[in-house]
Amino acid sequence: MRILLVEDDHHLAQTMLGMLREQHNTIDWIDDGQKAVNAITDETFDLVLLDLTLPRKDGLEVLRDVRRRGVPTPIIILTARGDMDEKLLGLDAGADDYMTKPFVMAELKARIRAVTRRAEGKADTSLVVGNLKLDPQHGQVFLADHVVTLSRAEFQILHYLMRHPDQVATRRRLEEQLYGWDHGAESNALEVHIHHLRKRIGKPLIRTVRGVGYMLDSGEASHAVIES
Repeated sequence: MRILLVEDDHHLAQTMLGMLREQHNTIDWIDDGQKAVNAITDETFDLVLLDLTLPRKDGLEVLRDVRRRGVPTPIIILTARGDMDEKLLGLDAGADDYMTKPFVMAELKARIRAVTRRAEGKADTSLVVGNLKLDPQHGQVFLADHVVTLSRAEFQILHYLMRHPDQVATRRRLEEQLYGWDHGAESNALEVHIHHLRKRIGKPLIRTVRGVGYMLDSGEASHAVIES
């Protein structure tokens, strides 16, 4: 899952980045309200964690702005403003949930799971394509009921491809899922991850679309098995 954290408290943000990345998430971080609007409207995120007290543009205005533009991305407000009027303003502006600081990280993770489940319209967020099953909540992958152990990067790639089976995922989109805006990755890193992922689930399942990107073949997935 790709998450955007909008938080101007750098110490808190660094703590949250470390904890959220433990669960197969890619996290991008912004500490400015106007930049947050630009990012949320121009990029693709699965979730936004939004502080209210931000430079240049207040968090509530960020929220109202992106909702006016029709952006449906789930947004959880994280703020020290704890009075009921502020909470109602946030929810009325289009927030999916509201947490006051200080908060326990375990509760935030539970709220994230609940919000993303609601956004997908189902209680179980597991993805199934043929004989492949991916459980994002527990970071598990199964092929024909056998557990497949993946690295974080391999899991992220497969997660995205399984959300869009039989659709071409561009290199840029997959790299964003892996690294966010971090351009420190080697140019061939994606190919290396794809190579290892194919070894684990079977080469035919992930097709290369030359010059564009990669695609998960649902037909191949329907009869894929663990090779002995």
